[in-house]
Amino acid sequence: MPNSLIQVKRSRGDKQEHTRRALLEAALSVVGEEGYALATVSKMTARANIANGTFYNYFKNQQDIFDQLLPFLGERLMAHIRAKLDPQLTGAARERARFIAYFDFCRRNPGFLRILNEAEIFAPAAYHRHVVAMYEGYLKSLERSSERDEIRSYSREELGPMVFMLMGIRSYMTMLFQYKYIDRSSLSVDALADIYEKFVSSGLFSVAASERSSNALTKSGGQ
Repeated sequence: MPNSLIQVKRSRGDKQEHTRRALLEAALSVVGEEGYALATVSKMTARANIANGTFYNYFKNQQDIFDQLLPFLGERLMAHIRAKLDPQLTGAARERARFIAYFDFCRRNPGFLRILNEAEIFAPAAYHRHVVAMYEGYLKSLERSSERDEIRSYSREELGPMVFMLMGIRSYMTMLFQYKYIDRSSLSVDALADIYEKFVSSGLFSVAASERSSNALTKSGGQ
């Protein structure tokens, strides 16, 4: 195939991907501001400055783009967290950095929590994919911590439920900060991260807890 034809195809493909991403970005903005229920195709195309009919060249219907929103944003979230983590950090310090990176992403993407929370009703398949992707990535991270002997108090089988506990803590603490459920005048992100780090240090990454578990097992005769 002549190089000129390859370049034309590549250029066309780039343009199509640019249009598709523009529609997704517009949908993120509309849903983040108004919720899924009020996010019409016409609002999305107007925000993207794209003709209404063009929308259907990229998405089957309104539900199709809804089903792609959270996974699209979730990939961006995971990439953001990975980029913010210093590879030299370990244990509770790494968990603290992950916590701050999550807060930073929510600050940069103020509509994320609404898109996430409403997806369970309006885009349940996308919500499920997002939760599974977050869980699997988080679990691999904790398994690596366990392999490095940073986590001594929990077995590999216990790490799965622990992931959901940590995800729940992070989610609700983000809601506390963003939606101002309580007076947080003295609670900066760093202050919340300090509390979180103290929690995981005395629990998940606690050497003392590991020693207590070992002593209890010894006293029971290993049963």
